[in-house]
Amino acid sequence: MQKLIIAIDGYSACGKSTTAKLLASKLGYLYIDTGAMYRAATLYFLQHYINLTDPKAVTGALEKIQVSFHFNERKKASDTYLNGLNVEDEIRTMKISDRVSEVSALVAVRKHMVALQRKMGKKKGIVMDGRDIGTAVFPEAELKIFMTADINIRAYRRQQELLGRKQVVDLDDIIQNITKRDFLDTTREEGPLIKATDAIIIDTSYVTIEEQVDAIMNMTVSKMIEITFPIENV
Repeated sequence: MQKLIIAIDGYSACGKSTTAKLLASKLGYLYIDTGAMYRAATLYFLQHYINLTDPKAVTGALEKIQVSFHFNERKKASDTYLNGLNVEDEIRTMKISDRVSEVSALVAVRKHMVALQRKMGKKKGIVMDGRDIGTAVFPEAELKIFMTADINIRAYRRQQELLGRKQVVDLDDIIQNITKRDFLDTTREEGPLIKATDAIIIDTSYVTIEEQVDAIMNMTVSKMIEITFPIENV
């Protein structure tokens, strides 16, 4: 059957990345974590004290940033590499979470990353999650999902994720961070977080990861059949 581009957009801590990874694994597709790409860029900017209000400094920094993903046999998942160094743990800290929306709102950054993402998905057979995949990166994607969830549940999930990385963060601080990110993500001029008109909404507040994956898997199979065996209009 024909391979698809599956775009999964939505708010942070809705389970996008975990769902996308599992879905890609089941389908034998390439998984691309666009959020990790923006986090890696943010890490580079912070490490090198890049002035975000200086267009030349931002453009110069982007030319030096290389992001790649390498499978970690121990974790059975891909790690994010920035210029050849594994930065998976560093980019998941609250320090990066506090600044990533600000960095990703920059027009130069989004254009650079979108170009890289389109190149990665040129051959299809990919699952890509982020904020603007179905609207800006791959508006032609055959299957688009938009994920949302109650903010308190999202904050609790993020707290558990951080605890798993041995980072203790107060729940109120996480709620404040998520609220700020939601505002910045939905109001930025370049590639804002909005639902594509043809995206299917999935509220993950009370849905397990397994149920999310199964639901999207069924949608994928249906879409594959629809594309491979189109019904002729009579």
